[in-house]
Amino acid sequence: MAAPTNDRLDRVGDYPFDRLRALLGPLAPASNRTPISLALGEPQHTAPDIVRRVVEETAALWGKYPPMRGTPEFRAAVAAWLARRYGLPAGMIDGDRHVIPVSGTREGLFLVALAAVPETKVGGRPVVLMPNPFYQVYVGAAVLAGAEPYLVPATRETGFLPDFTAVPSDVLERTAFAYLCSPANPQGAVASLATLKSALALARRYGFLLVADECYSEIWIDAPPHGALEAAAALGGGLDNLAVFQSLSKRSSAPGLRSGFVCAEAAFLDKFTRLRDYGGVAPPLPLLAAATALWQDEAHVEASRALYREKFRLAEAALAGRLGYYRPGGGFYLWLDVGDGEAAARKLWREAAVRVLPGAYLARTDARGHNPGAAYIRCALVHDLDTTAEVLGRLAATL
Repeated sequence: MAAPTNDRLDRVGDYPFDRLRALLGPLAPASNRTPISLALGEPQHTAPDIVRRVVEETAALWGKYPPMRGTPEFRAAVAAWLARRYGLPAGMIDGDRHVIPVSGTREGLFLVALAAVPETKVGGRPVVLMPNPFYQVYVGAAVLAGAEPYLVPATRETGFLPDFTAVPSDVLERTAFAYLCSPANPQGAVASLATLKSALALARRYGFLLVADECYSEIWIDAPPHGALEAAAALGGGLDNLAVFQSLSKRSSAPGLRSGFVCAEAAFLDKFTRLRDYGGVAPPLPLLAAATALWQDEAHVEASRALYREKFRLAEAALAGRLGYYRPGGGFYLWLDVGDGEAAARKLWREAAVRVLPGAYLARTDARGHNPGAAYIRCALVHDLDTTAEVLGRLAATL
């Protein structure tokens, strides 16, 4: 007799990149081209030398177990960065009470479901609100925590952001928490301060947690995106009903560092830390020291942002007026309307050796039988300028 497994895993479904491998695996890429992948949001800019230098300087710390709450220096650096970045009132963020590190934002965004979903809410199964399309971890976290994912349209008609105020009140009563990603993955839409205030006010009214995924906030072209902490400052009430997640993967082009943080109200962080004591992974001290230095430096962020601006200039030149192209407010993705994302992905691989992610893999079919990502492909502009120019030319010529 076979050993049992968690049947919730069957309800999660295959991970998007497993689906992509299954889609393209039987196909040979164009033989006359060097393959280029735009499928994975993995920044390829040179990592700041700060990382190498600090890790070498703190090598003696490899012999110590890191504390789950990180170091005072890390927490203070994050609190100071948040205050500078969002113009927060003095003392609003206390690093020792409101900040802890996570081993990459994905870990935190997954574990928050295990910390925030009760067994029941108002006598029913708890709900987790999320945009549709969405970052794939959201639905996995909700299902594996025993909650009901409730998908809120984030389409062109809604400005590519979810409108939680349109959710029926009986669903809001059962809501444990809501994921709000701004700038959005995959669409790059940026929530206004009014939208963030509305979402946080709704969370406070119905007693749920607003989980703000802001890991793309430092990649922008025209203006820095607003953050949920600004909404909290404007509304008053401190950090009640709010947890903000950030990462160095995108901001500092250091995905291999696996370093992020969560900023939230102290009582919630105590519960979150207890959960991570059992199943989380504390960032190693040399890497945490490097992360501390990165949060204290803006020069490398500004240099990286300038490269992304130039890449979007190339994208505009190649795609303006075609494939539903628009310049996103933040992040580094193109969300292109190609009619059939899977067909376009196959065509690009066979004819141009370009790997992209079908939008359907980042969304779920709604009650009307419509998948809001099915017509799209997501393309990550993560390479150097020469590679970006080359791949955009192939994409434009092929589609």
